[in-house]
Amino acid sequence: MISALKKLLGIGPKADIGQLIKEGAVVLDVRSKNEYKNGHVRGSVNIPLDQLSSNLSKLKKDKPIITCCASGMRSASAKSILKANGFNEVHNGGSWVSVNNKKS
Repeated sequence: MISALKKLLGIGPKADIGQLIKEGAVVLDVRSKNEYKNGHVRGSVNIPLDQLSSNLSKLKKDKPIITCCASGMRSASAKSILKANGFNEVHNGGSWVSVNNKKS
């Protein structure tokens, strides 16, 4: 009962971002094209947050997705957009630097 409540509220153990990447999760960087050009996680997909809703077809609903940005704010919004559109396994990785550090 308690674990189900924690899961419902999004409380509890955080996803292992590094392990998800090793297992083939998509890293979705929602920063602007210029921000992305100045540094990003190798192999990540760049779809700026303001263009995400019109580019959902570029992503697969059956694959885990890790969102990232500069600080974690836009990636949180991206996670909400994806969840609202039927993407089940979406994780907010926070900053792209943090995700990049967990990739190794």
